[in-house]
Amino acid sequence: MCVILELQKTERKNVMIGPNKDIRFPLENYDRLCFLKEYWQKNPNIIVGDYTYYDDFENVENFEKNVKYHFDFVGDKLIIGKFCMIASDVKFIMNGANHLTNALTTYPFAIFGKGWENAMHNKSYPQKGDINIGNDVWIGYNATIMAGVTIGDGAIIATNSTVIKDVEPYSIVGGNPAKEIKKRFSEETISKLLKLKWWNWDIERITKNIQNLTDNKIDKLTE
Repeated sequence: MCVILELQKTERKNVMIGPNKDIRFPLENYDRLCFLKEYWQKNPNIIVGDYTYYDDFENVENFEKNVKYHFDFVGDKLIIGKFCMIASDVKFIMNGANHLTNALTTYPFAIFGKGWENAMHNKSYPQKGDINIGNDVWIGYNATIMAGVTIGDGAIIATNSTVIKDVEPYSIVGGNPAKEIKKRFSEETISKLLKLKWWNWDIERITKNIQNLTDNKIDKLTE
């Protein structure tokens, strides 16, 4: 009996249950696609979920360059969920880019000093909040996401879009400024998917449902 149990344990260990979420480069001999959670632990204000990947034409280090105006003293966060797909040259414009808009001038005098350092005394620059990207979100090439935007689970952001306002779950948006093109599914199906939250399942269950997840028959997931 002991021998049988040990064999069963060995068999379970050898069953493939998806790529290792804790490695940087999940594709063998290819270093232009990385799992961001493992690769990107340099900044505590960038929070990324499991299996979310960034794919770059040149170098995955470009991800940092494309999180723009992200200054420590501002304290805003870029939060990205699980199983997201981020294409090359996607840019996130953080709150450090903001200037005064209700003053007589938008010019940032204070940063130059030399007698201008008190220009912002008892004033503050506008804060639009964190950028929140949901789960299973696909962001296409060269899209730009502005500060304060929330993108719902399952959304798709088209190539070259500029997203200036929140995006509903499971919707497709595109353009500059980005506008909703259509919903991916019926409201009933979207509601079911948001309740299922498949991205929070354990990896074994996800692996068992790979064929169902790449289909469009949600009832198979609820069985």
